[in-house]
Amino acid sequence: MNLSNVIAQMISEMLDGKDEVEFRRNTLAQDLGCVPSQINYVISSRFTPERGYIVESRRGGGGFIRIAKVNCNGETLLMHVVNSVGDSIDEATCRAHLANLVYRELLSKRDAKLILSAVSDSCLRAVDAETRDKVRALIFKQLLITVMNN
Repeated sequence: MNLSNVIAQMISEMLDGKDEVEFRRNTLAQDLGCVPSQINYVISSRFTPERGYIVESRRGGGGFIRIAKVNCNGETLLMHVVNSVGDSIDEATCRAHLANLVYRELLSKRDAKLILSAVSDSCLRAVDAETRDKVRALIFKQLLITVMNN
C-alpha cells in the first residue's frame, strides 16, 4: 500500500464513528515518517467537499487540521452539491460528487452512471473546450435537481 493510502486510511480510522477529528499535521507526519506536505496532499485530494468533508486548517505553533464529515439530510446534501458546482465543473469533479452521493445512498448507481454519461467529455466532445465545463455544470445541476424532485 502506498503512503497516500496509508495516510488516508489512518485519517479515515480517526474519523470512524465521529463527526470530526482534529490533529496536528507535524505530529501525524512524524508518526508516519513522512513530510508534512504529504499529509496536505492527501487531505486536499481525498477529504474534499465533493467527497463530503469540510477541512479547516490553522497554521503556526498551535496549528491544527480539523476534518469534519458533512452531516445533513439527503435533500440538503443534494442542494449543497448543486450550489457548490458553480459556473463550471470538470468530469473528475462530477465523478467525485456522484460517488459521494452513491456512497451516502442518495443516488442509485444506475442514476449516477446515467448522469456521468450525460456530462462526460465524450458526450460533450462537440462543445469547444473553453465552454465544455460551463455546459457540463448546467447539465449536471439540472440532472441533480431532476433526481431530487423524484
